[in-house]
Amino acid sequence: MINSAEYWEKRYSRGKNSGAGSYGQLARFKADVINRVIAETKAGSVMDFGCGDGNQLSLMTPVPYVGVDVSRTVLAALRERFAAQPLYRFLHADELPGDLRCDITLSCDVLYHLVEDQVFENYMLGLFHHARNVVVIYSSDHEEPYAGSHIRHRRFTDFIAARLPGWRRVLHIPNPYPWDTANRAGTSFADFHIFAAPPEAAGG
Repeated sequence: MINSAEYWEKRYSRGKNSGAGSYGQLARFKADVINRVIAETKAGSVMDFGCGDGNQLSLMTPVPYVGVDVSRTVLAALRERFAAQPLYRFLHADELPGDLRCDITLSCDVLYHLVEDQVFENYMLGLFHHARNVVVIYSSDHEEPYAGSHIRHRRFTDFIAARLPGWRRVLHIPNPYPWDTANRAGTSFADFHIFAAPPEAAGG
């Protein structure tokens, strides 16, 4: 089985980017949704789990931001690229303080790359643990037999219902560019799923 963290470290160390989903019309669509959520919830901070190469970040509304990734190569590049932006900091997933929380946590085009069961579970629990109010997920949400590549589709909403039952999905925003094998660079199998914290946990 592919090691998902090693896959991305090798990818970035070879000079490749985060993929088609972080560029073009898909990136603009994602930025529009994320910026709207930030504005409507009056979020004062955002934590991005799997922040990638920073192109998606460059389209987002500047707010206090923590970018988390498993690739030290891409984190070094991000610190250099955004050195003049005092609102941003970047942390390796292994260095994320357990008590650090933000109003919103993001997961965009990450879940279907977590091919290992334990990595997926740990990631999901961390994604929700570090959110005060809202979790924004952009991913596929269906089961599909794993074929051994760096992509593994899962019905992640089943995991949330079973392990994080207090969190409610309050909005589902379909992707306007559904997956088309004839246009892999401009389409996606991911949709937005936005979850609200349990009333007793929100703002804590």
